Amino acid sequence: MKLILASNNAHKAREFREILAHMGIEIVLQSEAGCNFEVDETGDTFEANAFLKAEAAMKATGEAAVSDDSGLEVDALGGAPGVRSARYTGRHEDTDADRRALLLKNLGGTEHRAARFVSAICCAFPNGDVIRARGTCEGSIAFAERGENGFGYDSLFVPEGMGRTMAELTAGEKNAISHRGAALREFARLLKEYQDADK
Repeated sequence: MKLILASNNAHKAREFREILAHMGIEIVLQSEAGCNFEVDETGDTFEANAFLKAEAAMKATGEAAVSDDSGLEVDALGGAPGVRSARYTGRHEDTDADRRALLLKNLGGTEHRAARFVSAICCAFPNGDVIRARGTCEGSIAFAERGENGFGYDSLFVPEGMGRTMAELTAGEKNAISHRGAALREFARLLKEYQDADK
């Protein structure tokens, strides 16, 4: 089975491929399928944005498309950056490092640093069917960046019980506990049910 990944994020594609490999699913980046557009993420939830992206890629290619919308929710910031995690600074040209710097600045010296990563996955099929899955990873925000692996806010996020940031974990360790790993495993379960029901 082939799924168009409604993203051009190579890090995200690698996680999808690693976790779904056992199902024999081919993950194709939307750019490889001829989709050279960015979808306006106007939804106010991760689920809404995941659907917008998956639906757009499915309609553009005529093939089943899967999307992930994910982000970081920080309790002390009222859930921010949330669905705006990738646009936290308000400037598209800014880097992950700029967004991490702003997060640390906004948190200041507050001791209450509870946070969670959230991932919502949506798969849209040409026949109108939709599969949705969600995963979370609870943790806290470190006072300074640590680690060289991962991307986004990984070097600031310390998963519960780990003592290390996401960026200090191996890919295998991260996939075992991450929000996207949890959402992808749930998605894989639901996709298998969907395939079995179609037989």
